[in-house]
Amino acid sequence: MTELVYRERLAQGDAAGLLVLHHGRGADEHDLLPLADALDPQRRLHVVTPRAPLTLPGGPGYHWYLVPRVGYPDPDTFHAAYQALAGFHNQLWQRFRLDPERTVLGGFSMGSVMSYSLGLGPHRPAPAGILAFSGFIPTVDRWEPQIPRSTAAFIAHGRTDPIMDVELAQTAKRLLEDAGMNVDYHETDGGHTIDPTTIRPAADWLKRVIPWTSP
Repeated sequence: MTELVYRERLAQGDAAGLLVLHHGRGADEHDLLPLADALDPQRRLHVVTPRAPLTLPGGPGYHWYLVPRVGYPDPDTFHAAYQALAGFHNQLWQRFRLDPERTVLGGFSMGSVMSYSLGLGPHRPAPAGILAFSGFIPTVDRWEPQIPRSTAAFIAHGRTDPIMDVELAQTAKRLLEDAGMNVDYHETDGGHTIDPTTIRPAADWLKRVIPWTSP
């Protein structure tokens, strides 16, 4: 298994749960760490931010998979990252003595794609929630979402996103809702970014999905 570099911000006292945030293309494990205090100001959760395994040629930053076309990850690099993250999540649950039912997988852009993939993946446990900023449910060989499942989803996407069209978020919303799953959906006027107006709703959603007491 590939050992992933990561950063973390631990809960204050006993953790109510775990939030794993996966960064987007060209970033690293530091990129989403500031979201920990924004999404969880009461420090109820352990927050962990892993680094993607692939380096970008000729530039700083990392990515999870190659992109022949938006929405359709390269199968080989996607599955390598998928397996690395699966092992990483398993280790976190064992280390923190927390279970998937008290875990939210989240991320931005390509990191949202990996959150959907691990959170909905066949033979993977259902997390409490998926927090998807500006992402999509991928179409890729040898992977299909295993739905319905008990996982809730928070989807936020900008209507003017030039990188990942908002239609991708709308498609994810329809797919999950048609399967009977709970989706909290937010469209903004922004582009390919985490819109500040979605942080408070996401924080409130986190409190509902991972309450103070374990299920």
